[in-house]
Amino acid sequence: MSTPRRGVSSRQAPIAPPLGKWRIGLMFFMIAVAMTLLLGRVTLLQVIDRPFLQSQGDARTLRHEAIPAHRGMITDRNGEPLAISTPVVTLWANPQDLPDDGIQRVMLAQALGLSVDEFAARVERYREREFMYLRRQMTPDDAQRILDLRTPGVYAQHEYKRYYPAGEVAAQLLGVTNVDDSGQEGVELAYQAYLAGHPGQRRVIKDRRGRLVRDLGVVTSARPGGELTLSIDQRLQYMAYRELRSAVAEHEADGGSLVMMDARTGEVLAMANQPSYNPNNRAGLDPRGLRNQAIVDVFEPGSVTKPLAMAAILESGHFDRDVVVDTSPGWMRIDQYTIRDIRNYGELDLAGILEKSSNIGMSRLVLELSDTAVWDKYNALGLGQAPGTGFPGEASGSLPTPVRWSRSERAALSYGYGLSASALQLASAYTALANQGQRLPPSLLRLAEPPPGIPAIEPRVANDLLRILETSVGAGSGGRRARVEGYRVGGKTGTVRKTGSSGYAENAYRSVFVGIAPISDPRIVTVVMIDHPKAGDFYGGAVAAPVFSSVTGNALRLLDVPPDQDTQ
Repeated sequence: MSTPRRGVSSRQAPIAPPLGKWRIGLMFFMIAVAMTLLLGRVTLLQVIDRPFLQSQGDARTLRHEAIPAHRGMITDRNGEPLAISTPVVTLWANPQDLPDDGIQRVMLAQALGLSVDEFAARVERYREREFMYLRRQMTPDDAQRILDLRTPGVYAQHEYKRYYPAGEVAAQLLGVTNVDDSGQEGVELAYQAYLAGHPGQRRVIKDRRGRLVRDLGVVTSARPGGELTLSIDQRLQYMAYRELRSAVAEHEADGGSLVMMDARTGEVLAMANQPSYNPNNRAGLDPRGLRNQAIVDVFEPGSVTKPLAMAAILESGHFDRDVVVDTSPGWMRIDQYTIRDIRNYGELDLAGILEKSSNIGMSRLVLELSDTAVWDKYNALGLGQAPGTGFPGEASGSLPTPVRWSRSERAALSYGYGLSASALQLASAYTALANQGQRLPPSLLRLAEPPPGIPAIEPRVANDLLRILETSVGAGSGGRRARVEGYRVGGKTGTVRKTGSSGYAENAYRSVFVGIAPISDPRIVTVVMIDHPKAGDFYGGAVAAPVFSSVTGNALRLLDVPPDQDTQ
């Protein structure tokens, strides 16, 4: 038996087969595919989809916030502010971010002036949303006290709020803006496009909760609205409003209007209305106070149109200033209608007809003219036409077309019935008497220079009527209470029956006075209308004329108009 050789095992271990080349290739192939897919995805995201992804990211972080622009200021003719925009802060919250902590909610509710239950109910109502107002248009100091609480989810938005320093004195003329500072009434609405500012834009980065991370700067600067200069004089406006309000209260009237116009330019120096309201605090306001009655309301003017009809009479060539008319017996029948004077005045010249306000005298003269003579004159004086001020809702009044007019209709037109006009229209018509026959269209804006007048009355006739109007306020006349110490004035009273559901009311009147001062060199035309005085007196000479006297006297002195040289 042989022995095994040293170093050689009697049993050899199996040798493992080598890794196949195909497996190595497969591994490298899979790695290459993975790298290719990864590089393709990176290329897709970084090159092809980059603009889209960047825009989506910016939409979640990069924002454009509006920069509020303040509304243009409105001033009177002397630069005194009538409407200004002041900075305010609006607080808002994201209900989903408000803390659940009861103490923080109680503190926030108390700071807002709400009960805890009220605040909880509001949050619950908006809990599915991301925005709710907490309080709008707060003063910056009040808003900061709430922001100092550092309540999560509470944010500030800077805005502007309109403020009216004159308050109720010029409320209907100026109008108001809404909570978003857009004009809703009056001049604010008429010049909305001019007064409104143009907001700017600021680029900012915010987190997902809307908190500011970084301010990237202004993209577009805010542009403030234009400044508007009105024709009114704030001093005259305050004085006119005070006197009108006093007269309405004294006579227990339903309301009233006053218009004072520059006789040389047509600019409205004062425009007051009663009732009024405070535009800075509109809680509980009387809706009647919103109306600018002097422009948007019309009424039958009555006897204040007699001087205008008298212009047609004098221009006709049928009569001269010295003509005498027999008004006896104080009444007359026309087309089954009875026209009356207060009493039998007998024979009257033209000055006497206006001084006594004789309906009989006017009717007998007008019926001798052509059918359209008075209508043509009223039309030339702007009655029945929109004044053209641009004020929202301005009334054009009514001047019926003279088609198949009866004699009674022609007569009624001569003493101010059968037509309607606003206080502003009457003031504009009377500028023709004060301005050598040239009617001036009314303007609510200050004018750089007087506009060209509109020929309406022959100059000689206008001058004659101006002197006749002076006698209508002389001692013993119905308009004597319109006289102003130190100045020669002229004007005409009117007492107009109001219409009701069944015709003219028995005991409801409008008291009217239209006057010019000073007669030697007319400077202002003023219209006063008191609606339905109920405290006894109701005649224009007793109710409206004293208001004219007080307002005109103060206005002439404020405007430094020297007293007439030949003061009576």
